[in-house]
Amino acid sequence: MKLKHVAHFVAGGTPDTNNEQFWSEQGIPWVSIGDMSAVDIVTSTAKSLTEAGVRNRRLTLGEPGTVLFAMYASVGAVATLGIAATWNQALLGIVPKPQRADPRFVAYWLKHYAPEAVAEARSATQANLNAEQVANFPFTEMDLAEQRRIADFIDDRVSRLDRIIAARRRQARLLQETLPNLIARELKARSAGMPQSIETGWEGHQLPEGWRASTLGRVLRQLTNGYVGPTRDILVDDGIRYIQSVHIKNGTIDFDRRPFYVSEEWHAARRRINLRAGDVLIVQTGAIGQVALVPEGFGEASCHALLIARANSSLISPEYLATFLQCNFGKQAMLARATGALHPHLEAGVRSTPLLLPPRSVQDQIVDRVREDQQVVRAGIRDLERSIALLAEYKSSLISAAVTGQLDVTTAGSTIPG
Repeated sequence: MKLKHVAHFVAGGTPDTNNEQFWSEQGIPWVSIGDMSAVDIVTSTAKSLTEAGVRNRRLTLGEPGTVLFAMYASVGAVATLGIAATWNQALLGIVPKPQRADPRFVAYWLKHYAPEAVAEARSATQANLNAEQVANFPFTEMDLAEQRRIADFIDDRVSRLDRIIAARRRQARLLQETLPNLIARELKARSAGMPQSIETGWEGHQLPEGWRASTLGRVLRQLTNGYVGPTRDILVDDGIRYIQSVHIKNGTIDFDRRPFYVSEEWHAARRRINLRAGDVLIVQTGAIGQVALVPEGFGEASCHALLIARANSSLISPEYLATFLQCNFGKQAMLARATGALHPHLEAGVRSTPLLLPPRSVQDQIVDRVREDQQVVRAGIRDLERSIALLAEYKSSLISAAVTGQLDVTTAGSTIPG
């Protein structure tokens, strides 16, 4: 049978976003894709409407249990209202007929059918769906009692899986948070400890023989800015890589996230910002204080609105400098030197950032040990991420098997893969 045989459909809409009379902080909840992207049941929304806003677009107030299906943008996303709410035009409200369909079963069925819906959307000119297409989705013919029995089974299994997934995400997050502190642990182990305040620095702090306190400005050959200016006229489809703050992530340059290029002529005319192996890049605006080291063999590149710190290799190794600035101590010290209240920004004042400077041989030992520890931690994170992906895949297959009758929920075992 078709979905339209067991449900009614309600369109959404968006009142004029520039009319303040239509919007309210404590009004009628209005659901957008962002409100349902990470939840199965919507219980809060980022934006709300006034009664005038609802009337303006003649919106229907959906009751809890209404299933929302994304017809474009994030095609195939599904969530159920846990509160009375309205929604935007990218979403279709699906109201199951009480004697024909259980709302939970409908939501699970749509999750099962989502890959087919996405494929159908991609085959269309606009890469989206309309209400008629959704209404004509196939729907399994099944009596209401059986739907509820299957929905109860899936509710139980999915809640257990979600708890396991949430726990593993917390584990991965906690492991990720240890990465910036690995060097601090090494420094504490090799010296008399770390000072409590980033502003008092190491004044009066007992350091091992050959160690000394310094500042960023004293250990650099050069501190310069990447190109600062509009990019609309300089970017090209292919050419020399153009590194921006969006590429600096977890201490590395992830250029493939969103590649940008400039011409060879533009690059050659600005030798000062041509990147070299060993350059330490510091994000100046936005996610300020993020750091990455340009590795050996990186190749030709320029950069935009980044501080380029070039180490005096007789005093400090670039690897040690980048590692130190990534730890919480170094990052907080840089952030304390940011200017601008509304839009914090790093400038030349970052030169006064305090550094702990062991002998070069000790710096190399610390970097090697931190690198080893990072490999272990990152391997653990990758294992957790693989486990999360497998559990999510199992969750999807479980839902599909249950709603299509491939899995007999009355005899299914209770084992969930670890």
